[in-house]
Amino acid sequence: MTVDPTATRSPTQRQILRPQMAGNRGAAERWLPGLNTLKHYQPSWIKHDVVAGLVLATMLVPAGIAYAVASGLPGIYGLYATIVPLIVYALFGPSRILVLGPDSSLAAVILAVVLPLSGGDPMRAVALAGAMAIVSGVVCVAAGLAKLGFVTELLSKPIRYGYMNGIALTVLLSQVPKLLGFSIESQGPLRDIVAIGNGVTSGKTNWTAFAIGAATLAVILLLKRCKVVPGILIAVIGATAVVGTLGLAKSAGVSVLGPLPEGLPSFSIPWIYSTDFATVLSGGLAVALISFADTSVLSRAYAARTRTYVDPNQELVGLGAANLAAGFFQGFPISSSSSRTPVAEAAGAMTQMTGITGALAVALLIIAAPNLLQNLPTSALAAVVIASAIGLFEIQDLKRIYRMQKWEFWLSIVCFAGVAVFGAIQGIALAVIIALGQFLWDAWRPHYAVLGRAEGIKGYHDISRYPDARRIPGLVLFRWDAPLFFANAELFQDCVITAVETAPTPARWVVVASEPITNVDVTAADTVAELDRTLQKAGIALCFAELKDPVKDKLKRFGLAKQLGEQAFFPTIGAAVSAYLKEIPVDWVDWEDRLP
Repeated sequence: MTVDPTATRSPTQRQILRPQMAGNRGAAERWLPGLNTLKHYQPSWIKHDVVAGLVLATMLVPAGIAYAVASGLPGIYGLYATIVPLIVYALFGPSRILVLGPDSSLAAVILAVVLPLSGGDPMRAVALAGAMAIVSGVVCVAAGLAKLGFVTELLSKPIRYGYMNGIALTVLLSQVPKLLGFSIESQGPLRDIVAIGNGVTSGKTNWTAFAIGAATLAVILLLKRCKVVPGILIAVIGATAVVGTLGLAKSAGVSVLGPLPEGLPSFSIPWIYSTDFATVLSGGLAVALISFADTSVLSRAYAARTRTYVDPNQELVGLGAANLAAGFFQGFPISSSSSRTPVAEAAGAMTQMTGITGALAVALLIIAAPNLLQNLPTSALAAVVIASAIGLFEIQDLKRIYRMQKWEFWLSIVCFAGVAVFGAIQGIALAVIIALGQFLWDAWRPHYAVLGRAEGIKGYHDISRYPDARRIPGLVLFRWDAPLFFANAELFQDCVITAVETAPTPARWVVVASEPITNVDVTAADTVAELDRTLQKAGIALCFAELKDPVKDKLKRFGLAKQLGEQAFFPTIGAAVSAYLKEIPVDWVDWEDRLP
């Protein structure tokens, strides 16, 4: 096949590769993707978006209220955290289908900050949660502008599973007392289990409330597989109708939501005490990490399904802008929703107009029918959160990871235990530390190999994998499979010297196969210089093969290239071997030279 090297990439090809980046866009449309969507909006989409938005609203109300309660806040603020962020994300967010709002994955983190600091004052709890949303928003926007969208790649899949499983357990346990019809003072997952057990054995359970909550949970789980049926809406309406019709709030003491305050969210600065700042800051950072980790994964998944390109940096900006809006409009931290986004997609959503429609429908409910949900039982809200928490658990893929690589499975279990034992914020911090530790360990103690010539196989290969490989007398071929930096420089030096000492014949040259070395710092360069001097005293030359040009440029700036000399650098291992054989007379015949 003949290819014209001068041919330009066609618009169709560019649209397939990166659909949202096709064509020229101005700066405003780049930072406000909603404008670009509006510019190309097709009239045929309106019907689909409006219908999907109305269906979505049936989930937004009970879910928003439930997650607010789970976060230690009055239910109405869950609706406030739903309305404004959806509208803001429609303007700043790059995904056309993602639904943002209060989420169960953040509830435990918010509760861990709000509960001990608010002292039972709901308004102070709202201010603390709003401040967390602002911290999270600032962090996400700043990270997006700094093009740090890649940071979530530092959290491996097992670590994400670990902390998400821990958060799911924390959220689930926080809702069990509400499901049983009583309350406890949350002191961490393990202590909560003891407190729940004490509450049940001491007769605190309201069996009527439990029956309603259990029935609600059963309906949600049974209808969960049918995406076109709003299972949460059906379950919540049924529970509300039963409690209201039978008057169970008075006759059986079933706790209910009560009438919602009238009025839409208004601009408000969440003032907090200076003594709360450190805790709110750490909580906001944890929320930012969790929400972007969840959002980026969900956003990429739906981008692949809808064949659209999503810029991870703009995703950070959109998420941050939505959190800022939530913080300044009486809301609390929000994230993408893995339960509401599929509902929007199944209902036929085409663009973020679906989210705007859903937000306007929720606002209309607050204004026109605030008493519609006054008989909604707390145990039913707990069932909504528990159903979502159950969906957060990841078991099947962990089984696969256990079969493939057990140490990564146990790494996930450690992160899970950290969240379960120490709490959400401390567990997230532990997960980040473990992730960085895992990353540093791989670079700190990397794989290395001594290379030899395997019969009948081209190239030079690890003699531990090819024990019959022949080694050229007097030549040590050493490969280092990592960047060279301060943490592993001493190990590099020690490994090279060990390779020289264990060589079958006295070494004359050491050639470092350097293709895997992508970087070198000052400490490592000084260590290499010291190694070169040590080898020279022993009559051994130090050379490098396949060293990348940017790395070689650094060695020149550090003065190491001058010390070694230009003759110490070879473009390939084969060129280094040829130079050695030309300079050092040894008894060596390569297997390729024996071929007829």
